[in-house]
Amino acid sequence: MSRIAKAAIAVPQGVDVQINEERITVKGKGGELKIAANPRVKVAAENGKLNVTPADESREADALSGTVRQLVSNMVVGVSQGFERKLTLVGVGFRAQAQGDKLNLSVGYSHPVDIQMPAGITVATPVPTEIVLKGADRQRIGQIAAEIRAVRPPEPYKGKGIRYADEKVVIKETKKK
Repeated sequence: MSRIAKAAIAVPQGVDVQINEERITVKGKGGELKIAANPRVKVAAENGKLNVTPADESREADALSGTVRQLVSNMVVGVSQGFERKLTLVGVGFRAQAQGDKLNLSVGYSHPVDIQMPAGITVATPVPTEIVLKGADRQRIGQIAAEIRAVRPPEPYKGKGIRYADEKVVIKETKKK
């Protein structure tokens, strides 16, 4: 059995988990998240903890048990605490501005770039060169952050562009005469 799947998931106060044959639903103060239940994996609630076990001895069921355990764990953490991703703008004149559920980027193009945030994700710009995304769904936060970064990825010679806050960009050496 997967080593990840052996660890039980602690369900904090205020989080409601419903398990049926078709889906697993987690509700909390951060919202409601759902995933489809896999028939190769059993999820059981006992004493405020969730246990994930493979339904049979196949290799696929063993691998899926670890995956499902981590997905359910991310859902529990998301609805109770939430996730956040920070991006940084590096470059002269590069600015970001949050306007409700829209993000307005000025990143060196002849036009501003507007990105609409989906429901459940909030965007903030504490300073014009920093973007903070918050929400309950870890996958959607990562996907939106990747789409924002793709507007102007960091280039390798000066490092200008949009990067994750914890990303290290390796700068290439310029051509010598």
